[in-house]
Amino acid sequence: MPDPTESFSWRSKAALLAGRGVLNLLGRTWRFRVVNGGPVNELRGKRGFIFSLWHGQLLPLLWFHRHEGALVLISEHRDGELVARAATSLGYGLIRGSTSRGAGRALIAIGRELLAGHEVAITPDGPKGPARKFAPGTLVAAQRTESFIVPVAAVADRAWHLRSWDRFMIPKPFAQVTVAYGNPAKVRSANPRDAAAESERFENLMNDAVRMAGG
Repeated sequence: MPDPTESFSWRSKAALLAGRGVLNLLGRTWRFRVVNGGPVNELRGKRGFIFSLWHGQLLPLLWFHRHEGALVLISEHRDGELVARAATSLGYGLIRGSTSRGAGRALIAIGRELLAGHEVAITPDGPKGPARKFAPGTLVAAQRTESFIVPVAAVADRAWHLRSWDRFMIPKPFAQVTVAYGNPAKVRSANPRDAAAESERFENLMNDAVRMAGG
C-alpha cells in the first residue's frame, strides 16, 4: 500500500482544511482525552490569554476548541489561506499576519484582543518554521499585555503526517486525540538580552505539554 501522506497534494490539502463537510465528518469521529484542563478553566472569563501550539498539531486543536470564541493568528501566505478557511468554518475569529512578517500590525491586533479579554491562539513556530522553535513574537505580545501563555499540545494514537516542514498531523478516522495543557506562564523579563533564554524556556514548556499528551 502506498504511504497515505504522499497523496495529499495542495488541492487535497485544501479540500481537507477548507471543505467544511469533509472536516466535520472526520472530526466527529475523533475521540478526545484532556490532560490538565483545570488551569485553562480557571483563566477563562477572567482575562485574555494566549494559547501556544505547534503548527503541526493545529488541525485537531482547531476542531477541539471550535465555536469557543477564540481568535487565531493566521499568516497571509498560501498555507495561511488554507488554515484561515478551516478556522472561519469552525467559528474562529481571525487576526491576519504573523509575529515575524508584518509583526507590528499583528502585535497591535493581538494586544487589543487580549486586553479585551479574548483568547488568542498562536503557533510560535509558524508560518514556515523551523518546526518546534519558539519565535519571540509571541513573548512580545504576552509581555506587553501582561498576559499568560498557555502551552497546548495534541497527540493522536494514529494519524497521517504531511511531508511538510511541520509534519502537519491529520488524525485518522476514530483516532484518540490527547489534548494536554501546560500551566499558564508569564514572560519573566522584557530585557532584549533575555529573549533567547525566554524563548528556550517556553519552548521547553511547549515540549513538556507534548510529552504530557504522550508524544
